[in-house]
Amino acid sequence: MSVSVGVAVGVLSAGIWVYLFFFRGAFWRLTDFDDDRCAISAKQKFPRVCAIVPARNEAPTIAATVTSLLQQDYPGEFSVVVVDDHSDDGTAQAASEAAEGTNNASGDASRFTIYSAEPLQRGWTGKLWALNEGVRRVSAEAEQRGEPIEFFWFTDADIQHAPDTLRRLVARAETDRLDLASLMVLLRARTLQEKLLIPAFVYFFLQLYPPRWIANPNARTAGAAGGCLLIRGSTLQRIGGLAAIRNALIDDCTLARAVKGAGGRLWMGVTRSSVSQRDYRSFAEIRDMIARTAFTQLRYSTALLLLTIVALFVTYIAPLVLPFAGKPVARILGIIACVLMATSFLPTIRYYRLSRTWTLLLPVTAAVYACATVLSAVRFWLGRGGQWKGRSQAPFS
Repeated sequence: MSVSVGVAVGVLSAGIWVYLFFFRGAFWRLTDFDDDRCAISAKQKFPRVCAIVPARNEAPTIAATVTSLLQQDYPGEFSVVVVDDHSDDGTAQAASEAAEGTNNASGDASRFTIYSAEPLQRGWTGKLWALNEGVRRVSAEAEQRGEPIEFFWFTDADIQHAPDTLRRLVARAETDRLDLASLMVLLRARTLQEKLLIPAFVYFFLQLYPPRWIANPNARTAGAAGGCLLIRGSTLQRIGGLAAIRNALIDDCTLARAVKGAGGRLWMGVTRSSVSQRDYRSFAEIRDMIARTAFTQLRYSTALLLLTIVALFVTYIAPLVLPFAGKPVARILGIIACVLMATSFLPTIRYYRLSRTWTLLLPVTAAVYACATVLSAVRFWLGRGGQWKGRSQAPFS
């Protein structure tokens, strides 16, 4: 690396990290939006809520999810609906058995229903179609009874919730007059590949969607964590229902953008109390999870793809190279970038209760994410974009 190029890259790299660290909504300070640290207000009235769980081939985890939902310590009227999205692994049976066992203990079998989704319609992504099937059927039944659903709780089929999760979400939504509130649940980080890639997934997501900016009604940023998302029924109707975003691959953030665009208020936080039960047994599984929506995030633009690869190099790889550059100023700039990068990533590593040494591997992780992003683009060009649960859902190039 020549002296002039080294200094130029150093200025750019250090400048990026000064911006990310000081001016990107403090996205890295997880304690500021850690829901587990917040006291919940006592409420006299708790609105009617229905949890909807889209499930496609989730037999290993659905029982724990259903049990945790039916064991919610929620004083208001609350029901759980599982929408079986054409599973072939016994998901529906596992969900029904879990509900039967839980309801036998509580003596209330009316809180749980399981629906089979109609065949996926053209123009819809699978998860949104399953969610819409649940909303449509529940809303129709509620309208017949004259008891509208005030909140829908969308939750993935692999998440085990703490008993007070719903009570906390509703209390926050009612106290702060939110239209949509979501929580990024704790993802598993036990294996080598999970420790390397999962904390960084959370870190990168928060970097793209800083929670402070999400909550700011004057900021354009809109984001949400779809694994645990509470939305007002009236708000969902106001934006045109899930049909308004039916072809979205990044469904949670697209829904949040629609809500905020209609004048709604958002909030997103993190929690360790609700935990994903999904195991990633190989690097390939996590790679595919990243690749499913990476090119979608770039709006299927080849120019943005190239710019992203360059930006990842300058942001995460260059700080390691610059300290060995010939010019002292380039070395200093590289050290500044390294310190800011490690300092910003450290709270996420602590949140996952991992050793501080994992912060040193963030450049390696960024390189893996860059490869997954390129793979995402290649799959899109081959007509196999948005692969998930046996479906290719991205539009053809």
